[in-house]
Amino acid sequence: MNIKDRLLEKLLISKGKPVSGEKLAHELSVSRAAVWKHIQALREDGYRIESSTHLGYSLVGSPGKLTPGEIRAGLKTKIIGKDIRYFEETESTNIIAREMAGRADEGTVVIAESQTGGRGRLGRKWISPEGGIWLSIIIKPKIQPSFAPRITLLAGVSVAKTIRSFGLQAKIKWPNDVLINGKKVCGILTEVGAEIDLIDYCIVGIGIDANVDTESFPDEIRDGSTSLKKELGHEIDRIGFVHKLLLEFEEIYVEFQKEGFHSILEEWRNMSATIGEWVKITTHAATIYGEAVGVDSEGALILETGEGKLEKIVAGNCEHLRRP
Repeated sequence: MNIKDRLLEKLLISKGKPVSGEKLAHELSVSRAAVWKHIQALREDGYRIESSTHLGYSLVGSPGKLTPGEIRAGLKTKIIGKDIRYFEETESTNIIAREMAGRADEGTVVIAESQTGGRGRLGRKWISPEGGIWLSIIIKPKIQPSFAPRITLLAGVSVAKTIRSFGLQAKIKWPNDVLINGKKVCGILTEVGAEIDLIDYCIVGIGIDANVDTESFPDEIRDGSTSLKKELGHEIDRIGFVHKLLLEFEEIYVEFQKEGFHSILEEWRNMSATIGEWVKITTHAATIYGEAVGVDSEGALILETGEGKLEKIVAGNCEHLRRP
């Protein structure tokens, strides 16, 4: 983190109690004049910081932005979020993560207040206004490329469990959406850089409609979308949500590396909104209708067609339908 973010983290950790400029200067290895300069910069960013000649600086108000200092101050992870790259606005956090993935440490997080070119699966545009949570996590699992769909399911479980901790019954729609009351609140886009037989890196893009006004969405997606704010009836603490999400993701990811995928898959199945539904699957090659009867150990959807034939779908767009 830069000096300003490290200074913010120290003020946040002090929980409103004054911290002397001398102590801050010593801990940050800068001059007291530099501390004052960064305090002014934080004030310009919207932080309310009181100062006293005898006591020092105390943080009394925050704009609630997802800055590295804000997130690191309460983060309990060991790997995920060790390095956080923050943007007020960017085209796409996945694009930035992909550009830096080869040289970045595992667990690096790219996060933005808004995106101008967010993407969903199959190149669809993803609306990413301020108030949402738009982030990408760089991980480097030692797995074969054919197992990459497991990472998407793992991420879905971590998001759904985090949302459920706020009292909402989140469910997962295969392969990469999280729903509340049948409406989409989160999309996940996993991208992979790989050799023939081994993944070099995985970028897990997670977009959550947190404190977003879905009424402003385009007509074609408005009715099928929701937000955490809408479902709860009030805004959420986005920083607290990110703390829980990154910790949940880390715990499940570590379990995946140590214990394998079986228990994670069972959790996914238990929270599935797709298993048991009549669905339409659109792939590059065909359109298939049938009942979703399960998900296999590779993350593929198992479909039973009207003729009683079982189809294994590794990738495709899934639409829930009324039974014929």
